[in-house]
Amino acid sequence: MKRILAWIFVLAMILSAAGCGAGSGSGGDLLAQIQERGTITVAMEGNWAPWGYHDETDALKGYDADLARAIGEKLGVEVEFIEGEWDGLLSGMEAGRYDLVINGVDVTPDRAEKYDFSEPYAYIRTALVVRADNEDIQGFADLQGKTTANSIGSTYMELAEQYGATVSGVDTLDETIQMVLQGRVDATLNADQSFFDYLREHPDAEIKIVAETEEANAIAIPMRKGEETASLRAAVDQAILDLKADGTLAKLSETYFGADISK
Repeated sequence: MKRILAWIFVLAMILSAAGCGAGSGSGGDLLAQIQERGTITVAMEGNWAPWGYHDETDALKGYDADLARAIGEKLGVEVEFIEGEWDGLLSGMEAGRYDLVINGVDVTPDRAEKYDFSEPYAYIRTALVVRADNEDIQGFADLQGKTTANSIGSTYMELAEQYGATVSGVDTLDETIQMVLQGRVDATLNADQSFFDYLREHPDAEIKIVAETEEANAIAIPMRKGEETASLRAAVDQAILDLKADGTLAKLSETYFGADISK
């Protein structure tokens, strides 16, 4: 029901923009449109702790959620969150159904060709996780002929397939880990800090990290390419730089990851 209501809101926003955009005086400037309506729409999965998730009261929390609110405050607007499955987030943003995707998105060459990215706000490594009693997989090269569970269209899925694994699509980190624990797949890949957070919450979980990528991946906010988003990109970049400079990102990182991943 929550996602249905969220998509109803998006449809209303699109219809509203279609009805008043021509006479608003903002032209094709997305930042001006956002400031006129007083809200910025931000898409995320909402089920990927500690980036964005719902607590026991169903409140949306997490590093990305709090970052979005902080950026909204810098821009002087309220944040409206739209939750959806990962494989539709970027295409939805590209189609104009919302303004930003803030969901731990890795900057990759392929994505950089399609979208413009903000200043990075986090850096992570990809970790390879198996069941604690698995001795067959010691590194990424051992994924050849094995099975993994990952979000469809994610960089983790792409990496697993590059190493020869067959990937089963899933929606949440909890689901991927359960599939590993139950022996339904051999392994899973995800952000190292996401696994560290899971192990802090589930210290008895029978999983282990057997390898991590050598280089850290930059995490940033993708936006549609073009002049329409130029001023928004500049404003978001400045907001991220300010949040780094005043220590906000470091505090959020420590809160949700127990380490500063903003550097």
